[in-house]
Amino acid sequence: MNVSVVLFTADLRLHDHPPLRAALEGARQVVPLFVRDRGVTDAGFAAPNRLAFLADCLNDLDAGLRERGGRLVLRSGDVVEEVCKVAAETDADEVHLAADVSAYAHQRERRLRTALEADGRRLHVHDRVTTAIAPGELTPSASDHFAVFTPYFRHWNGLRLREPLAPPRAVHVPDGVGSEELPSRAAVADVSPGLAAGGEREGRARLASWLRSGVAAYEDRHDDLAGDATSRFSPHLHFGTLSPVELVHRARRAGGAGAEAFVRQLAWRDFHRQVLAARPDAARADYRTKRDHWRSEEAARADVEAWREGRTGYPVVDAAMRQLRHEGWMHNRGRLLTASFLAKTLYVDWRVGARHFLALLVDGDLANNQLNWQWVAGTGTDTRPNRILNPVIQAKRYDPDGGYVRRWVPELRGVEGSAVHEPWKLTGLERAVAGDYPDPVVQLTDGLARFRQGRGLD
Repeated sequence: MNVSVVLFTADLRLHDHPPLRAALEGARQVVPLFVRDRGVTDAGFAAPNRLAFLADCLNDLDAGLRERGGRLVLRSGDVVEEVCKVAAETDADEVHLAADVSAYAHQRERRLRTALEADGRRLHVHDRVTTAIAPGELTPSASDHFAVFTPYFRHWNGLRLREPLAPPRAVHVPDGVGSEELPSRAAVADVSPGLAAGGEREGRARLASWLRSGVAAYEDRHDDLAGDATSRFSPHLHFGTLSPVELVHRARRAGGAGAEAFVRQLAWRDFHRQVLAARPDAARADYRTKRDHWRSEEAARADVEAWREGRTGYPVVDAAMRQLRHEGWMHNRGRLLTASFLAKTLYVDWRVGARHFLALLVDGDLANNQLNWQWVAGTGTDTRPNRILNPVIQAKRYDPDGGYVRRWVPELRGVEGSAVHEPWKLTGLERAVAGDYPDPVVQLTDGLARFRQGRGLD
């Protein structure tokens, strides 16, 4: 009786899963396998919020498989060693895996292929599982990847997507395949108190609700900080409980300006993946260096700590940083503002901020996180690398009544209207209402001067 192994990684779902479909078509029995990767832990990427969300996802995936007569097999250790062990235990002919883009993923794939072939087994790597369009599928004539989003999107938007796949009706797992006990969210320490629930069922319920009542207004409201009108799909895309291919199809089916704007954001996700696939060192080095003289974390310790704690004296920045700590997630406009404030107003190395985000974000994705930080810092793909987002102007534009700030900065809840964005201007009793909310750590004019001098613009 032939057997295939499906190695789940960042694709923890049953709907629209090409590796699982291919395995079921090629074998009578399938081992759905997830390996808690020792390499991820050793590299420091096993952040509490992602471990908790992962526990939800694995338990939900196991439940879905059991409804179909199967179960999830869980192992821990080196991925290549554990996959080869399972393949040997079940006499599997082949292993199916979704393609990924990081240098680590590519190295893991090469090692796995070599080890399996040495045992007479085959590895099948499937594209368009964690992305709508595969990295490298679109290339300009003079380069191996697109460095600017607009021409990339024009080509991306013209490509035909594959059709989403239905979930399997039945999954038959060989008898006797050993599995570790599934992890529990409750066993993970230091989880953000407001962390959302994970799992495919949760993701699909959110998708159904958002298509009914959110997507139509997305273009107009996705930057509305207080309105909280983004999809919040990013954790589900990171763990693969929702398929990007299905999301594009369903958004296009819904139609309208909101759906078009949402599809554009999914294209940004694919864009960053094709950049990282072509330039893996962009995870840690400037994609386009400006020869900055960044302040180090040590040199800017007090400012960095104020930024992390949400005590910079700029309410919209502090609100976003406190949301991150409480939810393990941050509004997209907040991410831009907080990153710009650290990298350009405080002129601190973008890698300091990227590390902090990865330590807390449930959707802490290497491609999106690092390359968005580089975009904001002006070392990435932004065609206006020296732009600075003024936190006061941005706050008045995207949180005009101050609702977002008052939600996350309780010291300022007694300050009415847009005055909440400039508490240093309050006087008398109004200033007393703000309690111990701090003065700004830097004047914006001073921050601008420091940035211009550090980047050699003066």
